[in-house]
Amino acid sequence: MEKFLKKSNWTDIIVSFLFFLFGVLALSRPELVMSMISIILGVICIIAGILKGIDYFADGKTNNYLLAISIAMIIVGVIIMFCANIIISIFRILIAIWIIYSGVINLQTTIIWKDYKSRIWLLTFLLAIATMAAGIYILANTGAVIQMIGITVIIYSIINIIQDIIFIKVLEDN
Repeated sequence: MEKFLKKSNWTDIIVSFLFFLFGVLALSRPELVMSMISIILGVICIIAGILKGIDYFADGKTNNYLLAISIAMIIVGVIIMFCANIIISIFRILIAIWIIYSGVINLQTTIIWKDYKSRIWLLTFLLAIATMAAGIYILANTGAVIQMIGITVIIYSIINIIQDIIFIKVLEDN
């Protein structure tokens, strides 16, 4: 179990570092981030639509469902590429859910560490609460611009990295 927890915490640190880099990029170049996200998601949808269209023609034009999915995905891909404001709303919600989820998981781990009578459980408890608060802020603030998301993601990633390092230290001490 300890080996699994250590590996899991190092993975969380890497993910948090990637979130940190995204936050810095979102803070310094928000227009670039929005256009990149819109283009990437749009292209993914268009490619998936084209592949469904190929499946339709390869299947002998018998499955009209594939054709409908193909056309819908291509249309959605084009819309995504040209509607960055919609994308930021969806992206904001997904990031908020991820941060809240991470805070809940950290809170659960903190409660486990309390049972081990660790001296630093209170600090990790407060950090987990702060993580969840950051996620709730992003979720509740519909007017949040990409820069605020960037700042919150940076704060989240730093808090999460600190928490994971603390958990690794506690594992090594026990």
